[in-house]
Amino acid sequence: MQQLLPVAIRSVLEKPARYAITRLCFFFNAICAKTVDVSKLDKLEEDVVVTLCLLEKYFPPSFFDIMVHLVVHLVREVRLCGPVYFRWMYPFERYMKVLKGYVQNRTRPEGCIAERYIAEEAVEFCTQHLYDVSTVGVPSSQKMGVSKPLSGCTNTEEVLPYIEQHMIHIKTAYPKFRKRTKWLQDKHNSTFIQWLRFKVQSELEEDNHGVSKNLKWLAAGPNMAVPLYRSYLIKGIKFNIKAQDDVRTTQNSGVYLLAHTMQVASAKDKNPILSNMGFYGVIQEIWDLDYQKFTIPVFRSDWIDSSGLVVDELGFTLVDLSKIGHRNDQFVLASQVNQIFFVDDPMHRGWSVVLSMPNREYNDVIGDEVLGDVIIECEPFTRGMPNVDTFDELVGELGGQNIRGGCEDIWIE
Repeated sequence: MQQLLPVAIRSVLEKPARYAITRLCFFFNAICAKTVDVSKLDKLEEDVVVTLCLLEKYFPPSFFDIMVHLVVHLVREVRLCGPVYFRWMYPFERYMKVLKGYVQNRTRPEGCIAERYIAEEAVEFCTQHLYDVSTVGVPSSQKMGVSKPLSGCTNTEEVLPYIEQHMIHIKTAYPKFRKRTKWLQDKHNSTFIQWLRFKVQSELEEDNHGVSKNLKWLAAGPNMAVPLYRSYLIKGIKFNIKAQDDVRTTQNSGVYLLAHTMQVASAKDKNPILSNMGFYGVIQEIWDLDYQKFTIPVFRSDWIDSSGLVVDELGFTLVDLSKIGHRNDQFVLASQVNQIFFVDDPMHRGWSVVLSMPNREYNDVIGDEVLGDVIIECEPFTRGMPNVDTFDELVGELGGQNIRGGCEDIWIE
């Protein structure tokens, strides 16, 4: 209901009914999030009241039972008791299915459950004292390519001063291009690696105390023999290459990157703008660069061109996966991307709707790092629900034709 239902009804219902159901789905997606903004609860409570009024306009009276009415009180429960996932019953209902599976003798169900539970608990207790034994009942995940990489080599404190020095060096060497920002950035990208290597070597010859070990190995470059992986687990999230997803029913190859980059209107644009820009792509290869003392996983992805990116009136991001761009800059650090997945849009053939999901591993530990909450800043749900004031404009002329008849309207100011 939070993710797939708004996409499934895009081509099924008329706009008024579809927008009302979509608003309800956005509401449940907001209150079921792992992180809730308390300051927005009042506005959320007002919007759900309007949503139920819109549903009452398009659905028969038999639709409105006590369960629909209880939606009004959900925001108040969040305000008093905290996030919903601390209180919902889904984990207990799923575990009741496990307990019912223990029953072999239907005349003695309680005894079967007790014996199987005690036996499983004893075996699991023994596995904690044995070496290299997996826990009973828990499937082993394919942890191919698990590592603790160096976080963002271009964002480390050791490299940032050298980036500034290299930009000053380029402006000094080419004074005629000092005001051409795009040319300077392209020159920096193509010559920075060689310049850094010679710069670090000269500093090592003069004074070894000013160069850290990480910077020394970064300047030396990675091993030319690069291992390739089909799957990679980082930050508690499993990424697959596209070829791996093609033979499976799951999808783990979609990635989203929010980058502070230079934007130009055309090739002749001499006034580029630096701002945040989102990129959507599909992983084709997973490389693990070996710098002797540490490894850096990178993804070679096919990034969607800007011409294949559209945002509709409800905030859904639509992409055309056949329009590939940015072929000269396909690699990205694995630690800089978030995972997304693409759902075929039933309304526009050839286009896909971008959806995102938070990390499901609440308390997972890899090495010494505890994985916390992972908030994916991705469309469409960061845009929120449609504005109530502009709802009638979105509905258009179809609004009056789809209103349920047979009752007297009551207008409330």
